[in-house]
Amino acid sequence: PDPNTFCLLPWRPKENAVARMFCDVTYPGGRLFEGDPRQVLKRNLAQAAKLGFTFYVGPELEFFVFKSADAPVPIDAGGYFDLTPLDAASDLRRDIILSMEEMGIGIEYSHHEAAPSQHEIDFRYTDALTMADNVMTYRLVVKEIAFKHGVYASFMPKPLANHNGSGMHVNMSLFKGERNAFFDAKDRLHLSKTAKQFMAGILTHTPEITLVLNQWVNSYKRLVPGFEAPVYVTWAQRNRSDMVRIPMYKPGKESSTRIELRSPDPACNPYLAFSAILAAGLEGIEKKDEPPTPTEENVFDLTDAQRATRGIKTLPGSLGEAIVLAEHSKLLRRALGEHVFQSFLRNKKIEHNQFRRALTDYELKTYL
Repeated sequence: PDPNTFCLLPWRPKENAVARMFCDVTYPGGRLFEGDPRQVLKRNLAQAAKLGFTFYVGPELEFFVFKSADAPVPIDAGGYFDLTPLDAASDLRRDIILSMEEMGIGIEYSHHEAAPSQHEIDFRYTDALTMADNVMTYRLVVKEIAFKHGVYASFMPKPLANHNGSGMHVNMSLFKGERNAFFDAKDRLHLSKTAKQFMAGILTHTPEITLVLNQWVNSYKRLVPGFEAPVYVTWAQRNRSDMVRIPMYKPGKESSTRIELRSPDPACNPYLAFSAILAAGLEGIEKKDEPPTPTEENVFDLTDAQRATRGIKTLPGSLGEAIVLAEHSKLLRRALGEHVFQSFLRNKKIEHNQFRRALTDYELKTYL
């Protein structure tokens, strides 16, 4: 048990209270279990610490609220930033935020997202291990509070075929002590050489770590053209079709300088996701990689030939493609460790094979 994570659950009765506590998994003799995802993240954070860095993240987790778990039937017809009456879940979001804050988890923003019954709650950035614990807690809190409101919350990446899916955009930065190592006052984008090298590493390695960032068959129904999720490996400042975005610098807010990875979804294991992202970024720093030219226009409007000329790569389009890329990734093997790497691949192959055997409504309607 990790006593630093002890916390009462605020939605349970104060008498005969119930608490939450995270644990590190060990063998009976006390040796740490190499298959524990929390240990995987601790090991990667230790690698960053050797270089003098602390890894901070601030994820934005989207989710849907449906009438029940039986079918994805929305409870509202709201859109981006809509308020009551279009946003029927305002009270639900408020109760989630109050519960999270009572548990000591900092919340920055909340709002209705673009799709019907879709919502987003953003965390105040903190160190990656604390944040991974917070993400696990958040997903439980959202479901518990939704249940109390008589509805069902889901972090399924793409439950509605003709609407945006749910992402987990990850804002990230490296600090050296109290100083943000990503900030450079003289740079046009206020990004340091360290930040650009870290971003270059992410741009290079994201296709091969996508299996960890987007781990379900359904994840790849979100990563398709025509919606807000990224498909191509590109970066820019103001462009929201890119995989990596550079949020605008605010004078006096040097600590907020960061990069935002927009491809992960909320079904991922946050310990493994943050580990893979950090490993990719640190490799970019180690190799002194330079990012490619930013893509400020809409990537989806470019032809295949134009994308090929610019060297723009594509994220894997299915779980099967992601498995192949991950299987050959030395970086992912190193980041996860041999035990987790092999176990994760084995589980994903089982899921992929089960899906390949399944018949979908689309097939029956199209071919029968």
